[in-house]
Amino acid sequence: MNVARLFSPPAVPSRLFARATLLLLIALASLDATAQVRAWLDRDRIAMGETVTLNIESTAATTSTEPDYAPLLTDFFVSGRTSRREFVMGTGGSTVRTLYAVALRPRRDGLITVPALNVGSLRTQPIPLTVAPAAAPSPTRTEEVFIESEADDPDPYVQQSVGWVVRLYSATPLISGQLDQDAPDGASLQRVGDDAQYQRDIGGRRYHVVERRFLLVPERSGVLTVPPARFEGRGAGGFFDDLLGGGRGGALDAVGSPRKLDVQPAPANAPQPWLPLQNLTLRYQSTPQELRVGSAATVTVEATADGATAAQMPELQLPSIDGVQVFAEPVQADERFVDGRPRVKLTRRFSLVPAREGDARMAGLQVRWWDVRAGEAQTSTLPPLSWTVLPGAAAAANMSPAPSASAGGQIAPGPGNAAASPMARFTDLGGANKAWVLAAVLFAALWLLTLVWGLHRGDAAKVVSKAQDDTPAAPHASHVDLKRLIDRGDLGDVADALCAMAHPPARDLDEARERLADADQRTAVDELQRARWGGGSAVTAREALRRAFATGPTWRSVPTRTASPLPPLYPPDGPGQRG
Repeated sequence: MNVARLFSPPAVPSRLFARATLLLLIALASLDATAQVRAWLDRDRIAMGETVTLNIESTAATTSTEPDYAPLLTDFFVSGRTSRREFVMGTGGSTVRTLYAVALRPRRDGLITVPALNVGSLRTQPIPLTVAPAAAPSPTRTEEVFIESEADDPDPYVQQSVGWVVRLYSATPLISGQLDQDAPDGASLQRVGDDAQYQRDIGGRRYHVVERRFLLVPERSGVLTVPPARFEGRGAGGFFDDLLGGGRGGALDAVGSPRKLDVQPAPANAPQPWLPLQNLTLRYQSTPQELRVGSAATVTVEATADGATAAQMPELQLPSIDGVQVFAEPVQADERFVDGRPRVKLTRRFSLVPAREGDARMAGLQVRWWDVRAGEAQTSTLPPLSWTVLPGAAAAANMSPAPSASAGGQIAPGPGNAAASPMARFTDLGGANKAWVLAAVLFAALWLLTLVWGLHRGDAAKVVSKAQDDTPAAPHASHVDLKRLIDRGDLGDVADALCAMAHPPARDLDEARERLADADQRTAVDELQRARWGGGSAVTAREALRRAFATGPTWRSVPTRTASPLPPLYPPDGPGQRG
């Protein structure tokens, strides 16, 4: 017996082997094509002596090479390199994602660019970083841990978004701990983003800093007292520290100082709806060069607001255009925390579909707001646009050339002919193979139908019984959830929460409104409906909802129906049934 013949692979036709090799090459090429890398900083503005964390994320599964950090050494001191790899399951399959992190301490102040770095065959984008000059030397601190807090505006207006930052300084490495900041009376407080961690020198001593950001929105004018932040935890110390009671390895606690803000009322001459901001800019991301009857063209508008969240911004809507239908897509919001306060970038796409030929003119979009720094009303405006609407294009089918056939009866390759592409020729199975494939598919379909019929026959009664007995519970929303949705949620979510808070839950917002006992709350619901469907102001609706539902909704008592012992006059599906 030939031993070599037993362990040799079966004979493979050269054409099949070539196809398999081509498939493998295409798969590898697609992996390289979909691999991406991105880099970002946890802060874009620091001071001399502080560190900033550079994060790099790579989805390349074929490379295990860490980033080349050599270009960073020109402007930074590099330390604390870490990496983590994880597998992420998605609808398109699994993805290998590797996250690298490194601490950077600038060598100089000014505007510094974090250079592009190589991660295997991929390359990151450069990132700008603003480094402020070192502040005046701080007095030496003797505490192992202490807390500082500050607002980006000490005398904000009512309903102005205030950035509230709490910093925990620790000279001892922390093992565990909890940092808490209570909300003040007369304002809403919500945590924003993830904690930023860096190091800072204070009085010649090195501290590890944990910076936590909050969004503070005053609800009424007057003096606002923010409670002090609190920390309780444990530090990591040596054996002799614990033995001699030095406290470095024991319990640690710190309490900040209360802060007072002078909240100003909205000025009498302020534009309505009330929108207090640091700055607001509008621009066109894209505009069409021409318009044609019956064809859609896209206008993309971008609004960047300094000092607001997406929930506080008015809806971006183009002015009406005579003879042109305008269809708006959902708004895309990018919220960040910059210079200690919120900043949001809103992007919205509009499709313009002309109905007739001729001239079309669109007035510029205008947004009125209040400049909190200058103390005066401002208006941000986009320039008007105009076009000459051209006739509709002819049907593409009549203008495209017909495919030509070769002498052998095959369609010759040409643009738009998918069957003539190399991939299409590769996947052509031939007549005989197609017959076997169709037979296999038909057999599998019959087998699945038989299996489903058998399962359905055995479990039909059980399924019907379970569907009748198990009534899904209505979603429940608390007063805290309602307040959070009013401040930052979508108006549709606010309506759903009100319906869910009724007992029993209301079928729609109209029913929930009729069951409210308080007249102010019903008026606030009317403002909500106008903001959603009647062209009202979302800011005005949120203010009315915030005032009316400050202590929660007040419901009328709903009488309970008693089941009648007599049979119904009409069958359940008869004409006497009432909806």
